[in-house]
Amino acid sequence: MPPERRDTSVPPFVDPARPSIARVYDAFLGGTDNYEVDREVVRRVLKAAPEARDLAVENRRFLVRVCRFLAGQGGITQYLDCGSGLPTAENTHNVVRRAAPDARVVYVDNDPMVLAHSRALLEGNENAVILSEDIFEPERLLRNPVVRSRLDWNTPIALLQMGTLHHYNGEATRPRREIMRRYIDALPPGSYVAISHFLDPEDEFGAIARKMEDMFLHSMMGSGIFSTGAELRELFNGLEMVDPGLVRCAEWRPDGLLPRRLNAAQRCIAGGVARKP
Repeated sequence: MPPERRDTSVPPFVDPARPSIARVYDAFLGGTDNYEVDREVVRRVLKAAPEARDLAVENRRFLVRVCRFLAGQGGITQYLDCGSGLPTAENTHNVVRRAAPDARVVYVDNDPMVLAHSRALLEGNENAVILSEDIFEPERLLRNPVVRSRLDWNTPIALLQMGTLHHYNGEATRPRREIMRRYIDALPPGSYVAISHFLDPEDEFGAIARKMEDMFLHSMMGSGIFSTGAELRELFNGLEMVDPGLVRCAEWRPDGLLPRRLNAAQRCIAGGVARKP
């Protein structure tokens, strides 16, 4: 963990007494856009798995590799990044525009701090924008005028759900698979769907996954479900998976050699990319 620090200033639109998913993720990555309540969530999860910071690290690395693939090999120039989180050095638009300089990115989030930081970062950027919507309400989001006007819904689009669906708490009333089906049905042919998600590996590390899940769910954040591989495959609604399929994030087209043995956290986050025919 980074050294303890004082939270000297809090924007008026932020509640520092309640953790934010985006700020907790930032704290896992060692960022500075978080508060004591967010860092307490991180400390609790680290008690369950000392390597838990790698959940966030591998998720971010997976995002970067997926974006490189989509822009470079997939030829995708349009991106709908759901639950984009706080800006970092390697955001979706930074990565994809190296291969596709004219690529357009629509970021979606409803965290006030994410919106404020992202709008400042994207000011004057004609090809990237952020809007405030609930990513778990696809019908409303897909009708948003910015989404309709900034993206051409007659040509392929990449839908990114990176580390988002495991924070959905409405499974009993509307399953995640149904939410994803609504998005997938709306995508034009040739589009791609990329998902990363906490994984219950159903092996000797399964108990650690459930312990981390318990820490997330019983923190003030109240979300963070670890799902099995079979449950995660359902989220792609039968789409054709891109090689190597649904695997641990660290194993998806790695940039170099993997460590001989992945640690507990690296074994507990999975990702995959699929193409809509």
